[in-house]
Amino acid sequence: MCGICCIVTLCSQRAMHDFFNEDILCHLRRRGPDSSQQLTKTVSDPSYECLFSGHVLHLRGLMTPQPLEDANNNIFLWNGEIFNGVHVGDLENDTEVMFHHLALCSSEADILSLLSSLRGPWSFIYYQASRHSLWFGRDYFGRRSLLWQFSNEVDSAFCLTSVSVYSESGNQWQEVPASGIFKIDLKACATTKSLCLTLFPWKYSCTEKAVEEIFINVLDQVSKDLPDHIRLMMNESKLCLRAPVVPLNKTISEASGECSGTNIRNIIRMISVETLQEFLAEECKKKLVHQFIDVLNEAVKRRVLFLFREENQKTREVPSVSNKKAHIAVLFSGGIDSMVIAALADKHVPLEEPIDLLNVAFMLKEQAKQKGTTKKHTSREVQLDLLCPQENFKDFDAKTGAHLSYFDVPDRITGRAGLKELEAINPSRTWNFVEINVTPEELKEMRQQCIKHLIYPLDTVLDDSIGCAIWFASRGEGFISNQGGLKPYKSPAKVVLTGIGADEQLAGYSRHRVCFKKYGLEGLNKELEMELDRISSRNLGRDDRIIGDHGKEARFPFLDEDVVSFLNSLPILEKADLTLPRGLGEKLILRLAAKEIGLTASTILPKRAVQFGSRIAKLESNSEKASDTCSRLKLFLVDEL
Repeated sequence: MCGICCIVTLCSQRAMHDFFNEDILCHLRRRGPDSSQQLTKTVSDPSYECLFSGHVLHLRGLMTPQPLEDANNNIFLWNGEIFNGVHVGDLENDTEVMFHHLALCSSEADILSLLSSLRGPWSFIYYQASRHSLWFGRDYFGRRSLLWQFSNEVDSAFCLTSVSVYSESGNQWQEVPASGIFKIDLKACATTKSLCLTLFPWKYSCTEKAVEEIFINVLDQVSKDLPDHIRLMMNESKLCLRAPVVPLNKTISEASGECSGTNIRNIIRMISVETLQEFLAEECKKKLVHQFIDVLNEAVKRRVLFLFREENQKTREVPSVSNKKAHIAVLFSGGIDSMVIAALADKHVPLEEPIDLLNVAFMLKEQAKQKGTTKKHTSREVQLDLLCPQENFKDFDAKTGAHLSYFDVPDRITGRAGLKELEAINPSRTWNFVEINVTPEELKEMRQQCIKHLIYPLDTVLDDSIGCAIWFASRGEGFISNQGGLKPYKSPAKVVLTGIGADEQLAGYSRHRVCFKKYGLEGLNKELEMELDRISSRNLGRDDRIIGDHGKEARFPFLDEDVVSFLNSLPILEKADLTLPRGLGEKLILRLAAKEIGLTASTILPKRAVQFGSRIAKLESNSEKASDTCSRLKLFLVDEL
């Protein structure tokens, strides 16, 4: 993973400094702590200048500083992972492989064919010197962040970057839409002193829609958020990228219910793990579930093994088992999504290597008041005071050995229960259950200092809650069990697995039940289709910026192209059945898969969003709506908590 940035100026040197300030550079370096370089390309006729800045987090193959430049003066910035589609050898770096393939492309169609073949998350910037062209964009789902900002009409400049800084005035940053790939003819723009973007949209290979209809829809969608002086046009050849997944199967028929446990549904009184076993007694259902397990298992395998596991550089020896550090972490609530990811990761991560389970909790509001923490206590001191039962903590349950913490939020409780399930599946594995505890004071401090810049340009109450929870969780600083007590621990894992995408595809949110009650299966299908269409702008860019800030890479098994294609191919009733109770009907196929791989109580836990499970939502105003603009992400408020 990397932080990438490119600034293009057509007629004003001042604009370069307006875009690229020290704060943005600092955020980019946090994303890519292993190497930072800059390269300036100046062209005199026509006159334009480009600054390329690359910041690398080394994860695969040989360490490869960015930006890359070849003998033909092409320049490449890459923030991605190739999991399939283009061969990358075990010792190769995918940045170099991609640059090599791009340099061999002789036409626009060649470039689109190459990008269409990729499987994995990516964003990129490619300067094609011979044609004075700048190509850039994000993968189909938008799993890697890329922002753009355009100067005023006079300066004729723009900037692309993985992460920016919050701004209340001037030209606003926006996320580059994941609607397709963009190209700018710098020679033509320098001549006219105006910016024009050419778009190559994504298209299903088997779509019934005419190309013209796709172009009109995407043009309208993208252009409405652009400044008036920025022109957007479709490529003259009407070329498209091939979508890496199949379209959503919207079939609604009684036949699909044959494999959906119709008879069981009619007699369900109480939900239990045995209920799932009854569904699995149907041969066709069990076969389908195992197909799902196979494709999801491969997705997790790719994401935990495509990673450089270093040997001791001084002795060239592999560390002993006792010195092994975790390379893989899971954002872990103990819910069905994170439990399945952890259980599948266990099948592929070397046995002697720990897996970190990152579990975040925010101090319960009532406890925060009782504690009455004052300025003389640092956040660290408060945590140590609360989490050292041997010395300070009096509330201790002697029967269970579990300390009653100020941070016993719902996700902490289900997380501990989930840990026991995983230990039962593989007692030989070291499972580091990392208790990450956040006080109101630290939340307030880090939100203003750092997190609000990463959430930006998103700005809602929901973005604030989720963004803050993920930032503290992925930082991985907390406590792990140690001989009956707790000891401080910071996760060294550079790869963080997250379950995003499961709810969006398998009707996991409460709004899906509301939609189903109002509009039936047809309405639910439309809602799920919309979920994936907007996941790039609602979630993924933000989450990539948040997790990347710690020099870690987010990987999303549920958004693997093969997983999405498999789930898209199924009728809705094979994936979820919202006539069944909560904790069963939503994400039904995932619950059945969890049962088959050995999970127990977690298989029937109802969905609980991170902002509620971690209790961060309880720290704020009860009158706020999730979609409201969040004042805490704006100006610094002294008394915001």
